[in-house]
Amino acid sequence: MKRVNSLGKREEAEKKKFSQTNIHNIMKKATLALLAAILCTAAMAQAPEGEPQIPVYPELQKEKSFSMILVPDPQSYTKFAANQPLFELQTAWIAQNIERLNIKAALFTGDMVEQNGKIISAPLPNKYNGDQTGKQQWMAVSRALERLDNRLPYIVAQGNHDIGHITATDRHTNAPDYIYPERNIKFEKTLVATCPNWQGVHTMENSAYEFCDRKWGKLLVVTFEFAPRDEALKWAADLISNEKYARHKVIVLIHSWLNNKGDRIKKENYTVSPCNSPEAVWEKLIYPSKNISLVLSGHSGQAPEIKENVTTTDYSPTTSLRTDKAADGHNVVQMMFNSQQGDGNWNGNGGDCWLRILEFMPDGKTISVRTFSPLFALSRLTQHLAWRTAAHDQYEIKIE
Repeated sequence: MKRVNSLGKREEAEKKKFSQTNIHNIMKKATLALLAAILCTAAMAQAPEGEPQIPVYPELQKEKSFSMILVPDPQSYTKFAANQPLFELQTAWIAQNIERLNIKAALFTGDMVEQNGKIISAPLPNKYNGDQTGKQQWMAVSRALERLDNRLPYIVAQGNHDIGHITATDRHTNAPDYIYPERNIKFEKTLVATCPNWQGVHTMENSAYEFCDRKWGKLLVVTFEFAPRDEALKWAADLISNEKYARHKVIVLIHSWLNNKGDRIKKENYTVSPCNSPEAVWEKLIYPSKNISLVLSGHSGQAPEIKENVTTTDYSPTTSLRTDKAADGHNVVQMMFNSQQGDGNWNGNGGDCWLRILEFMPDGKTISVRTFSPLFALSRLTQHLAWRTAAHDQYEIKIE
């Protein structure tokens, strides 16, 4: 009888324990559900009145900051008709947030198209390489930039895919037919210098843009043709050392610079000639300079491995960073960011709309770098993916 009573008490205790565990689990799930609901409600609550009620609207970290938006190579958006609206989503998002993020300029790292001179729709040089002619791709670029016309200056580096028939076979490009000063009134106050191209014609292929800020003083952004000729480098060297710009903080926007390991590229494997490799540009222009503080580029990078748990994706193959001393001892920060394979496939959707918010902090020397996708920010189902927060995607740099 005692044995039965003992067994009964044990069963009763276990039932009680099981019941308490169930209650604990139910309460835990309810708490998590409530927390999730609160977070979603809070996210939705921040959507400004009169704008799309989407969950994520980025804000400046400091009230008196300004920003520039860095857009990596869009070639895989523009080479497929179905992907082209994603590139337009990026520029539409930039236009929507001009005031919210106090955006002074949009910076494009080049390779605006996959094939500059292709006149047939069939994909070249492989079967996955787009269904648009070169003209159709440039028209898609133009449509996307229309979102920014007369609202914001945009600065476009020239990529290897933007010249020649397929890629950098020569320096011929259709870009000047689609990107020219008269289409955007915002160039009137920012575009301050241009350099003759390989044909001796002044275009925006090599050009300089001036910006002013009370805390940062005067900035000059200089962009280049792909693998710039000596003439373009001399033009830039004379410009930034000119008395008018010698005290400006200079940012160089150039297509090809670092590989994804952070090494400067020593040779360009294309037939275009004459040209200079990134290492040669460093030696001839940037190392001797006294006021170039930042180099921004795209071009390189590899596809990340997209895992089943996408939140753990390692995006480090799409970016790199290094700092070197110039001849006079000041630091030159160099960044590569290219997310055209950000969705894990060279011939995928074009890169999941990743871009970078470069926030120039009010201390006049710090730039906060954040990596963001307007695509994932659109839906409560994907809002948790809208920011890339790993150390290689979110950091601060100092400009001297």
